[in-house]
Amino acid sequence: MKTDELREKYLDFFQSKGCTVCPSDVLVPAWDPSVLFTPAGMNQFKDHFLGKVKLDFTKATTCQKCLRTGDIDNVGRTAFHHTFFEMLGNFSFGDYFKEEAIHWAWEFLTDKKWLGIPGERLKVTVYKDDDDAHGIWHNKIGLPETRISRMDEDENFWPASAPSEGPDGVCGPCSEIYYQLDDGSDVEIWNLVFTQFNRIGAPPNNLHPLPSQNIDTGMGLERTASVLQGVPTNYHIDSLFPIVQAAAEVCGVKYEYNNDNSRRLRRITDHARASVFSIHENVYPGAKDARYVIRRLIRRAVLDGYQMNLREPFLYKLVEAVAETHKNPYPELGQTTARVAEAIEAEERTFFATIDGGMSRIEKLFTQMRSDSQVMVPGAVAADLQTTYGVPPELVQTLAAEQNFTFDWPGYREAMDDHAEASGAGQVVLFQTGPLETLKEALRETPFIGYEQTSAKAIVKGIITGVGGKGDEGQLLSHVDRPDSTPLRVVLDHSPFYGESGGQVGDVGTIEGKDFTFEVTDTQKHAALIVHHGNLVRGSIHEGVECQAVVDTDRRTALARAHSATHILHHALHNHVGRHAEQQGSKVEADRLRFDFTNPKAIPDETLVLIEQDVLKLVAAGEPIRWDTVSLADAREAGAMMLFGEKYPDPCRMVAMGQFSRELCGGTHLTNTAEVEAFEVVVEESVSTGTRRIEALTGERAKEHREQTRQLLSQVASAVGCKESDAMAATEALMEEVRSLKKELSAGKPAEHSPTFKYQAGGPKTDTSDYNAVRSAVRAITRRLNVAISDVTDRVEALLADRSKLVEELKQVTAGGELSADDLIAGAEKIGDTLLIVSDTPGANPNVMRGWIDQIRKKAGVPTAILLAAVQGDKVLLVGGLSHDLVDRGLKAGEWVGQAAKMVGGGGGGRPDMAQAGGSDPSKLPEALAEAKSTMRAKLSAN
Repeated sequence: MKTDELREKYLDFFQSKGCTVCPSDVLVPAWDPSVLFTPAGMNQFKDHFLGKVKLDFTKATTCQKCLRTGDIDNVGRTAFHHTFFEMLGNFSFGDYFKEEAIHWAWEFLTDKKWLGIPGERLKVTVYKDDDDAHGIWHNKIGLPETRISRMDEDENFWPASAPSEGPDGVCGPCSEIYYQLDDGSDVEIWNLVFTQFNRIGAPPNNLHPLPSQNIDTGMGLERTASVLQGVPTNYHIDSLFPIVQAAAEVCGVKYEYNNDNSRRLRRITDHARASVFSIHENVYPGAKDARYVIRRLIRRAVLDGYQMNLREPFLYKLVEAVAETHKNPYPELGQTTARVAEAIEAEERTFFATIDGGMSRIEKLFTQMRSDSQVMVPGAVAADLQTTYGVPPELVQTLAAEQNFTFDWPGYREAMDDHAEASGAGQVVLFQTGPLETLKEALRETPFIGYEQTSAKAIVKGIITGVGGKGDEGQLLSHVDRPDSTPLRVVLDHSPFYGESGGQVGDVGTIEGKDFTFEVTDTQKHAALIVHHGNLVRGSIHEGVECQAVVDTDRRTALARAHSATHILHHALHNHVGRHAEQQGSKVEADRLRFDFTNPKAIPDETLVLIEQDVLKLVAAGEPIRWDTVSLADAREAGAMMLFGEKYPDPCRMVAMGQFSRELCGGTHLTNTAEVEAFEVVVEESVSTGTRRIEALTGERAKEHREQTRQLLSQVASAVGCKESDAMAATEALMEEVRSLKKELSAGKPAEHSPTFKYQAGGPKTDTSDYNAVRSAVRAITRRLNVAISDVTDRVEALLADRSKLVEELKQVTAGGELSADDLIAGAEKIGDTLLIVSDTPGANPNVMRGWIDQIRKKAGVPTAILLAAVQGDKVLLVGGLSHDLVDRGLKAGEWVGQAAKMVGGGGGGRPDMAQAGGSDPSKLPEALAEAKSTMRAKLSAN
C-alpha cells in the first residue's frame, strides 16, 4: 500500500465513524510558547481537551506534520527514527472512549477493507492498572493473554510517569499496538491515550476522574507504511526512498543498506525533508529557537556530505525531490521550491566556509583527549569552541560519537548559561513579582476604549515609581504630592491610550485631574493591563481620583497612517514579490514604518518603484477602511490573511481595506486609504537569512523626505560642479579619479592634473523631472559611497579634499623634474667593473625609488650598487639595491642601507638584493650618503 493511499484510508475510516477531518496544523505554532515545533497531532487541540473553546465537533481526525529533535542522534542509524514525520490521529473531546478507540483501531488494522494486517502479527501493551483496556483487548477483541503486556507508568502512561512524578493536570493511561516483523522483533505503530484523570498532588490517591473523558491517538504514517510495504526501514517506503536515491546521486556514492555512507544518506534525506517543510513555512535557518533547529539540521546534513568528500553545497538539490514525492498531500511545496532551495544553499555555503577550521580544532581536541585517556568531551570546552570559534556543539558531538567519545551536554548548557549571563543574554524570569503584578492581580485588565474614543473620563487605580526596567520594579504608591523628574507609571480603570503591541508603538498625551496634570510619554501593555509611563508636571495625584485621559490625536493619526500603510504595503509585496513575502515583524511609529517579510534576496530598485506605485494608487483611490469583530471561521471565509504559526483569538478583529486587503489586526487605523496622504520607501535591506526589511514614511514625513532627496541631488551637483542631471555620473567620475591618483602616486608617474575637479560630461544622465529617477540616482550615489544618506554631502566633500591632497602630493613626488634612471646612471662612479650610485632624489617615494633601481640594474649591463634617499617632511627615506652578481660575492643591501639609516637616527633592512630603511634626522642625510658611498667603495675595491 502506497503512503498516500494509507493516509487517505485512515482519514476516510475515521470520517466514516463521525470524526471531523481537520487539516494539519502549522509546523511552528507561534501561539504556543511551550513548543518550538508541533510535536504531535493533539497539539492543535490543546484548548479543546481543556474545554477552553466552544466545540464545533466532539471528535476529529488528522494527519499532522510533526517535528521532534529528541531522538535526533538516532536518525539514519535506526530503522524508524525521524525528525520530521507525519502522525495519523483520531481524537475525542468527551465523546467516544476506550471501547470505541480500541475496536476502531483493531478494525482499521485488520479488516481487509482497510489495511488487512493479520491479527496474529499484532501485540498490545496496557498500563499495569488499566483493567478496562486489558478486558476490552482480551474479552472483546479476543487477543490472547500472551499478546497483551501490562507495563509500568514510565512506558504506558501519558505524560510518562505522571502518577508518581507529575506534572499535575490532565493525564491518563495508554495502550500501544505493535507489529511483529519477519525477524521476530516488534515495532510500535499506534498509541491510544486515554485521558481520564486529573492529577493533583503526590501519590497515593492523587488521580481524580475527569468529568469528561478524552481520546488522543497517534499512528506513525511512515512506520505503518514500512510495515505494509515490507521494507527494512522507513527510508525505503515509496515517499522517502526516491529522496534517498536522489541524495546518493547528488553525493556521488552508491546506496547500500548497511554502511556508514548509507546511514549518512538516510540522515540527509530526513534533514532535507524537515528543512524543506520548515522553510516552506517561512522558518529560515537562524541563530535562535526554531530557526536554530533548522540551521542545525542543515549543518548536520552538510557534515555528512563533507565526510563523503563533498566541498560544495549539495543539499539544496534535493528540494525538488522532496516536493515531488509529497506533491499529492502537499502540492503547495511545489510553489516554493526555488525560494527554499536558495535558503538552504545559502546556509550550506556559510557552513562550508567555516567547516575546515572547525574540523581542525575538533581533531586537536580529540588528539588531546586520547593523550589524556578522556572519553567525554568536556562541556566547557565545547562551549568555548562555540562562543569563540563558532563551532556548533552538534558538530562536535556527532564527530565525537564516531570516535566513541561521549559528550557532556549538561556541562555544555551550564557553560553556555554562564556565557549568556556574563554577556547580558540570560533567560527571562518566568514568574514575576512586584507592584505591577499586585495591580494585575487586583484589576486583571484595563479595558481599551481607544478604537472609539481618544478622550475619556477615568479613575486612577494605581501609581508606581520608575520605568520598570530590570532590577527596578518601583514602589506602589497611594499618592504623589508634588511634581518632579521621577518617572511614574499610572494605571486607570479603562483607557483610550493604545499600549504598544502588534508592532505599533504606544500612545502619548495627558492624564489630567482637578489637581494634577500627568504627561504620558509612552504607553505599554503588561499582560492585560495598560500602563501609562510619564511624569507628574502639575499638582498632586492620588489613587482613586477622577481624571480625563486625552490622547495626542495628531500623533495617533500619524501612527494610524503608518499602520494602515503597512497593510497596503503587504498587499503590494504579494503582487510584485510573491505570496511568500509574509510579515515577519513590524514597527509602526508616527508617519514611519518598518516592515519585515520573508524573501531570500534583495528587491531590485525597479521592483521597489512598482511596489511604491501600487501603494500610492491605492492611497489615491480613497478605498474605505473598516474593522469588525467576527468569528475566525467568518474571517477565513472572507479571505482574511492569517500568518503561519499565528494563534488568533476567536472572535477576532478583522481590518478590511476596500476589496484588496483583509487582515486580523488589533492596531489603530484610518477610515480611508486616502488619509495616508503620501508614501515613500526609504530603504530595503537584509535583516537575516531569508528575511528582508522595508522602511517607509507616510504623511508629512514622506513629503519632507521627497524634498530632501531632491535637495541632496542638488547639493551633490553643486559640490562637484556639474548639472543635477550629471550628479550621479560625476560622483562616480570623482571616485574613479581619486583611485587613479592614488595609483599614480604609488608608481611615481609624473602627470599634469587640474587643481580642481572638473567633470567631463558623457556619463549617464538623470531625468530630474522624474522623481523616481532622482531618487534612484540618490540611492545609487549612497550605495556607491557606502554611507548613510545623511552623510552623502560630507563624503563627497571628503573625496574632493582627498583629490586636492593627492594632486599636491603627486606634484611633490615629481618635483625632481626630468630625473630618470638614465640620469642616475650618467652620474655613477665606476669602481672596477661595478657602477656605484649614491644619490639624493627629492620628492621621490619608495615605489619610484625601487622602480629606478630595477631600471638601472637592467640598463647598466654591469654590476650595480645603488642607494637612493629622499626627505619626506621630518623623515628620511632610504632605498638600496644590489645586482645579483654582487649578492653572489657576499654583499648585502640590507646591511648597507641599515648602516646609513643609523646615521640619520633610524634603522631598517631587507633582502640582500633590495632593502628599505628610515630615519628621523634629515640634517644628517648628506653625511650619511657620503659615509654610504665610502663604505661601498671600499667593499667593491676589496672584491
